Amino acid sequence: MVDITAAELLAAEKIFGERLDLAKRYVEHLATSGTERGLIGPREVPRLWSRHVLNCAVIESEIGHGSHVADVGSGAGLPGLCLAIARPDLELTLIEPLERRVIWLQEVVDDLGLNNVTVMRTRAELAVGLVDADVVTARAVSALINLAGLTIPLLAGKGEVVAIKGRSANEEIEKAARVIRRLGGVQTSVRTVGGDLLEEPTTVVRIVVDKSQKIAG
Repeated sequence: MVDITAAELLAAEKIFGERLDLAKRYVEHLATSGTERGLIGPREVPRLWSRHVLNCAVIESEIGHGSHVADVGSGAGLPGLCLAIARPDLELTLIEPLERRVIWLQEVVDDLGLNNVTVMRTRAELAVGLVDADVVTARAVSALINLAGLTIPLLAGKGEVVAIKGRSANEEIEKAARVIRRLGGVQTSVRTVGGDLLEEPTTVVRIVVDKSQKIAG
């Protein structure tokens, strides 16, 4: 059993509610088979709740009810599986190119009985046209100037990208601004979420996409 502090437990209860036991089982998967198969570093186990699961799960507040969410480069299901557990109203498509990760993700989905999750083994650029997402998420995939091209096309012209980023978020937006506009991004902002729940809130870059709007530049 992975230790959880009182503060982490309080945050987890607020985010996951009656599905907290599912979240705990997911964390156990991360700590055991996830580390054995190289999806999570062994040194991360003591920080699974704070640095990974809760850090990802709090972005659920940025996603509208009933949305179809595509998680690019899902890896160990961060944030995709966190969102699927916290928000059973969402439909999740986990996009991951590496077979060993896909196998692990499917095993976890099956064990947890997550009927709102589809695992897709492919690269994000090859999933365009196969996935019609309302929201695309990503964490630790690539710099925004590259990530924009991997995420925005999955929205089929309209929707939102919610990417978990670090302290360099504003700098990344500046470098990627022209690419984002060219792909149909009409508004890009940096948001901090989970400030009332986490010791270290999560920073996200939110890109609103609407190709029907003409943007100069």
